Amino acid sequence: MDSLSPLVQTWLQWDQDPTTRAEIVHLRDTNALNELERRLRNRIEFGTAGLRGRMAAGFSCMNSLTIIQASQGLARFIRDKRPEIASHGVVIGHDARHNSARFARLAANAFIAQQIPVWYFDEPSPTPLVPFGVNHFHAAAGIMVTASHNPPQDNGYKVYSSNGAQINRPEDGEIAQSIQENLEPWSTAWEDLQSGEYLHANSYRELLPHYQSQVAKFTKSTVAQWQHPRPYVYTPLHGVGGLVFPSLCHSLEIEDFTSVPAQEKPDPEFPTVKFPNPEEAGALDLAVQAADQQGKTLIIANDPDADRFAVAEKVEGEWFLLTGNHVGVLLASHLFDSLDPSADCSSNAVLTTTVSSGMLGKMAAAKGIHYTETLTGFKWMANVARELEKNGKTVPFAYEEALGYMFSPVCYDKDGITAAAVFLAAEAKWRAQGLTVFAKLQQLFTEFGHHETLNNYFRSPSPQLTLELFRGIRGGSCLAEKQFGSFKVLRWRDLTEGYDSGTPTNKPDLPEDPTSQMLTLWLDGGVRFTIRGSGTEPKVKFYIESCGASREDAIKAVCDTFLTISKEWVQRYTPSMSCSDRLPTSSGHVLDVQ
Repeated sequence: MDSLSPLVQTWLQWDQDPTTRAEIVHLRDTNALNELERRLRNRIEFGTAGLRGRMAAGFSCMNSLTIIQASQGLARFIRDKRPEIASHGVVIGHDARHNSARFARLAANAFIAQQIPVWYFDEPSPTPLVPFGVNHFHAAAGIMVTASHNPPQDNGYKVYSSNGAQINRPEDGEIAQSIQENLEPWSTAWEDLQSGEYLHANSYRELLPHYQSQVAKFTKSTVAQWQHPRPYVYTPLHGVGGLVFPSLCHSLEIEDFTSVPAQEKPDPEFPTVKFPNPEEAGALDLAVQAADQQGKTLIIANDPDADRFAVAEKVEGEWFLLTGNHVGVLLASHLFDSLDPSADCSSNAVLTTTVSSGMLGKMAAAKGIHYTETLTGFKWMANVARELEKNGKTVPFAYEEALGYMFSPVCYDKDGITAAAVFLAAEAKWRAQGLTVFAKLQQLFTEFGHHETLNNYFRSPSPQLTLELFRGIRGGSCLAEKQFGSFKVLRWRDLTEGYDSGTPTNKPDLPEDPTSQMLTLWLDGGVRFTIRGSGTEPKVKFYIESCGASREDAIKAVCDTFLTISKEWVQRYTPSMSCSDRLPTSSGHVLDVQ
């Protein structure tokens, strides 16, 4: 206990939240040394555009004190390193999770202490309104308190830079250093948020009409003639989308829809779903029930902070859940069709991530549109989009496979509200052409090849086990002999060690990151797959894609690739890692891995 006593003393000296103080006191009094060690020895890491983790007492968790510390560090960073824009203020929003409103108020105190104005949202808000607000108010930064689609016990602190995009290197490292230098709570840190010259308390109500107007304007710009979509069921999965999206639909004169009653209001417990993520199996079960009861054949969904968007359509009596790649290429097709066919399209650019489908690149090439791949996450795509715009490009769209879609005319982050509105406009247009959503997707496959994907993960209980897997892969025979099971390896890229066998200099065309694990292989037969360690979850994720002349060919190649990953890598180097027993491919084919 001797080595922990200073940490316990510091915590109790700084923390004024009765709940979390009591947690540490109880752990101290019951001599729970292992738990105290886990809670207090290491700090929650500032990265991936901010903080995210379980809400509990301790420096390693999300709580009032770590929110205060992060906010003090960010406030001092803006005051010291960005003094020319500090007076522009920061936008602070929050979702409807447990403690989100409290965390937002405590964050605001730090900026007010530095005489930095705060554009404060006093109501729960969808995440996209914060990056939209950064640009609308020309703010120095933005903060969104949210854990997106994580379980109820989690929360997060997402940070945007002055360009409206999530912070990225090296800014995140500089902010992390500033946090370390400002850990002790300032004198006003724990005070109730007070009105004053630096607090703009009505910012959300001021901003929301501008956001909705911009979304409606952009949505209508994508069609020559506005038409109404078919009747549909909407679910915000107990999140904040239900506070905004239905009213947006009414403003677009879209009236023939219903919300899932049990899920339409925010509820931080997410009581009707195991995981509040529309990608997860079962998340849309209540929406399916409602649609079947009402005779509707279309479902649209947002995740709890409404930055992601999902679609399901009833096809020949069965519900088909579209993947993020499906929705991404469908939205891109719709936007491409809205461009002037007689104009030079080379000034336009679209982006996706290296783990998303390569189909967007083929579609862009056919139109003469610039195409760029980035690392995973919108902190990369949004900042690359900003750079492309500086060089004269227009970037109307970017997407990633994890149900995220960005429309730069609205904001520089994934935006599930705008995605839903644009998708409904596209659906109405296709319906007028006699096409369902599924039929339009098949039409694109006919033109650009059938793209089949299998994205999932192996459970990795520790970072050390993840590291063992990648060490085994790098030291094994596969890469050296360029043979992966029955596949020939045409090219491989290691962004951890900065190597790419397919470039003249053997340097990758994407930024390397020694702090994460990520490998991509290109195989014969039109297969590409990436395997990487997750930065936020105990998982090793894999993303497999095959392009074939037929659905059957593409499915076989994807399944063979997964089975080889499992046998040649995971079972050989880390047999304790596990995966789901049944894995669905993007077309609904289920691979039984038992």
